[in-house]
Amino acid sequence: MQCINAAKLLPDHLLKEIQQYIQGEALYIPTCKSKRRKWGESSGAADYYKVRNAEIRRRFQEGVELDQLCELYGLSIDSIRKIVYSKNSQS
Repeated sequence: MQCINAAKLLPDHLLKEIQQYIQGEALYIPTCKSKRRKWGESSGAADYYKVRNAEIRRRFQEGVELDQLCELYGLSIDSIRKIVYSKNSQS
């Protein structure tokens, strides 16, 4: 995260208003909730894991054993169990 001098960025009236609350300190201003992206949306990771997990569930329902799924996907038995038995398996 990069620091920006507020005096160079903000209008005087806004800077003076902020200085009533804080002066000479670092201040973090979070992004608006409406502009925030969920984890993995930008990189495509969320979609990748959603598809992978659905495939794991499908194979399990078709009768593939848990230890075989571990080998196929390179995951631990605990990870496979969490995927297969999760309550949100439809998502």
